[in-house]
Amino acid sequence: MEVLQEEMAMRTLMQALQEEMEGDSNEGQGGNDAFVKNGWDDFNKKDRLRDHVGTRPNSFHNTAVKRCNNLMKPDQSIANAINKQRDVTKEEYLARLNTSIDATRFLLHQGLAFRGHDESEKSKNKGNFRELVQLLAKQNEKTKKIILRNAQMVSPAIQKDIANYFAEIIVKSIVEEIGGDVFYLLVDESADVSGKEQMAVVLRYVDKLGLIKERLIGVVHVSETSASCLKSNIDNIFAKYGLSMTQVRGQGYDGASNMIGEFNGLRALIMRENSSAYYIHCFAHQLQLVIVAVAKKNDDISVFFDMVSLRINVAGASCKRKDMIRESQQERVSKAICSGQLTSGTGLNQEQSLQRAGDTRWSSHYKTLLRISSLFPDVIEVLKYVEKGPTDAKRRQARGLLDYMKDFDFVFSLKLMLLILGHANSLSLSLQRKDKDILEAMTEVKITKQKFQQLRDDGWDSLLEDVMSFCEAHGIPKLDMEQEYIDRHKPRQRTGRTNYQHYKYDCLNPIIDLQLTEFNDRFNEVNSELLTNVAAFNPKNSFDAFKYESLLELAKAYPSDFDSNQLDDLSLELNIYIDNVRADPRFTQLDTISELGSLMVSTKKHIAFPLVYRLLKLVLVLPIATASVEICFSVVKIVKTDLRNCIGDEFMNDCVVCFVEQEFLDAIPNDDVIVRFQNMDDRTRRVKL
Repeated sequence: MEVLQEEMAMRTLMQALQEEMEGDSNEGQGGNDAFVKNGWDDFNKKDRLRDHVGTRPNSFHNTAVKRCNNLMKPDQSIANAINKQRDVTKEEYLARLNTSIDATRFLLHQGLAFRGHDESEKSKNKGNFRELVQLLAKQNEKTKKIILRNAQMVSPAIQKDIANYFAEIIVKSIVEEIGGDVFYLLVDESADVSGKEQMAVVLRYVDKLGLIKERLIGVVHVSETSASCLKSNIDNIFAKYGLSMTQVRGQGYDGASNMIGEFNGLRALIMRENSSAYYIHCFAHQLQLVIVAVAKKNDDISVFFDMVSLRINVAGASCKRKDMIRESQQERVSKAICSGQLTSGTGLNQEQSLQRAGDTRWSSHYKTLLRISSLFPDVIEVLKYVEKGPTDAKRRQARGLLDYMKDFDFVFSLKLMLLILGHANSLSLSLQRKDKDILEAMTEVKITKQKFQQLRDDGWDSLLEDVMSFCEAHGIPKLDMEQEYIDRHKPRQRTGRTNYQHYKYDCLNPIIDLQLTEFNDRFNEVNSELLTNVAAFNPKNSFDAFKYESLLELAKAYPSDFDSNQLDDLSLELNIYIDNVRADPRFTQLDTISELGSLMVSTKKHIAFPLVYRLLKLVLVLPIATASVEICFSVVKIVKTDLRNCIGDEFMNDCVVCFVEQEFLDAIPNDDVIVRFQNMDDRTRRVKL
């Protein structure tokens, strides 16, 4: 660059001197072109040189010297002027790009729509993205004028590109966190608001800190829900991100036949490639099947839930009736607070509404009965209002519901199912935790069964007391348990049984027995050999459940991870490992194997016992529930709505991944997105940085 500047300066000087000679010649001062053409012999004559320079500041010589000096100054050079212009362009470009990235990150974080119905200059609402960019521009006067100068930086294509870069960085970070280790596969499919079948893929793995993680890597549109189509799309996702089917050590689905089929289901297709990819039915889904079975197989409870559904149809059929329930609840709560029966505070006495139970919605049956119990007097008031209405059908339904809900049978069924479903709901919420391990889930299933058995044996008195208290509070006639039971459907027929015998031995015990039977049938994995061997890893009570032989049998179930030589080494490691952890006081208070995994990493014992830790990770990644996949479909409903039903499949996938994995989204620096943006194929719409 300096050589170029000197050359340009010399050319400018020579040109100026030539102009000077020509000017002197024209002025008749004896000048000629000998200086620039034939050389100058009078360099030793000072007078001639003084005449050449001249006394005027704007003479040809002085002007040439000024031009030369200016050209030789770096700050005033042509190249520097070009560079300055280039720096200004870069600065403006980065300001626009960073603003678009910040706006995209915010909308992805909130799951909001990007586009507006009218994005023209005259529009008063140009959509979330453009309006947010304008808002960010107003915060900085320096960038206010340049943010929207380039329309491409706020164009839909740029928005989708930036969202895609965020999603790709997130999935790449997840794959790097797995680090070529084993994981288990969670898959489910569901239709979105536009009728497209979407498949969500979640991976469960143990990170470098020994913690269990469940991460979404993609939501893919599938043309059909056959096992071969699902398998093909999973293979495409794995190939895209460098994952292998040989890394899979478990499969978790919701029980659909196209997935769990033993011969042609997705489960079978994966196990043909990897025999160590063991399938375990989603525990939370099995629990819901138990609840639904109880609601349908017992006649009394089936009638009870039918009447509950009818009550929702009648009492919540219109907005007016829903408002009546709300107003009645508010008035009742206000009176109770004033009288001191209720206390006020944050989160207390919230406004409630009726909720319909659904066979496919976890905990919905329990929430429905809970609302009926808390809103009972308000629902009665609405039914009385409907009973006086002009519609004959609704009047008859309301009258029948009032008779049923003011009967002892209804209260007994309500309190009994609240008690049973309350235990099931606690288990359901626990199973949905992402850090839940298979051993902990098995233990909680067994504890829940024990609670049901205890309820059958010793729960009658507390249940009856609760029923009587509810009847007294709401003016419902109570029954004497020693009197003869009268069937409300056949009041004249003698039953030959007391109320005590009927409600305990004909209602309570059969329903609990049905519940226990369904638990044993549905949760058959708990009794499987694989999970029985897993129990030997339990660290509770100073590793009291440790069994050397069981852990060796467990390792033999994974031939891809333990060959014959490694099995011999594992047997030696296990003997040293159990003595080591029992002698270490840091391991005395452990309750779950998930805690054991993280503690082994923090104490560096995963390095001292690598084979034991490898076996432990295989246990930790076993599937528990598909709650993470269900959450993904809830996010799909947020991202793809009735007003946003034309969103493309790829853009929707990027939005869902970013919304679900917000922990990664917030940690991505803008510079990483800019690097990907600069490396995109389209070179016509970016400035070279």
